[in-house]
Amino acid sequence: MSTWYQKIWQEVARPVFRRPPRVQFAAICTRDTPNGPEVLLITSRDTGRWVIPKGWPINGKDGAETAQQEAWEEAGVQPDHLDRTSIGHFSYDKVMDDGSSIPVHANVYRIRVKGLAENYPEAGQRDRRWFPPQQAAELVREPELSALLQQL
Repeated sequence: MSTWYQKIWQEVARPVFRRPPRVQFAAICTRDTPNGPEVLLITSRDTGRWVIPKGWPINGKDGAETAQQEAWEEAGVQPDHLDRTSIGHFSYDKVMDDGSSIPVHANVYRIRVKGLAENYPEAGQRDRRWFPPQQAAELVREPELSALLQQL
């Protein structure tokens, strides 16, 4: 009987209670240096952990354009080149203001960076720093994002 209850939970009850993932768009921002490529990480506003710029869909913009907009707002990224094709995705649970969490599927786009602005919408709310891809992969929490960073 125990197996029957487990099957009912997994196939019927659990999907009823679990919300489908929401979609976000994210940017892996890179630059070339004499020592090899570097990745820009920023801190989250709430926990201070290292993340990449990401956000909810923006009306009138596709995924790549949304990722570019988020990179500007959150990190002051001035793009040199935006890859219009997603390089991958990662999943995570976003904690909302009320303490609940929702599953999120983030599509990732690569942006080659020309420069970083000093004045941008979230200046002073986050730290930003360049890292070699391997080190960036070790600093982020999401395993799928870490794997994308290791491939750079």
